[in-house]
Amino acid sequence: MRMLRDRGFEVIFTNFLIAEEILSSALQEDVDVIGISSSSGGHMPVFEDLLAGMRRQGLDDVLLVGGGIIPPRDIRTLKEWGVAEVFRPGSSAEDLIDFIRKNVRGVSL
Repeated sequence: MRMLRDRGFEVIFTNFLIAEEILSSALQEDVDVIGISSSSGGHMPVFEDLLAGMRRQGLDDVLLVGGGIIPPRDIRTLKEWGVAEVFRPGSSAEDLIDFIRKNVRGVSL
C-alpha cells in the first residue's frame, strides 16, 4: 500500500474486519475504492457480505477490488457478483494503480 501512497493516493488500512465495519469506514471516509486482500480461503463470504452491504448503503459508485490467493473459479464468481477485479499473486502495484485510474471517475494521479 506504500506504493499507492507514494503515487498520491490516500490509503486507509485496517486489519481484518467484518463487512459492516468495512462499510462504516468506507462511508466515514467517503472512499472511491475498497480493496480486500485474502490468503486464508475465507474470501467468498466476506465479499458476499460486503457486496450486499454496499448495495444496502447505496455504495454503487465505490469500486471493489480483491487480491490474494483466490482460485480462478472463485474469481469468476466474484466478478459475476460485482467485484471489479481480483489481483492474484504476481500482480504488481502498477497493475492496481492503472486499474483504479481507468475505473474511478476523477482519479488523475
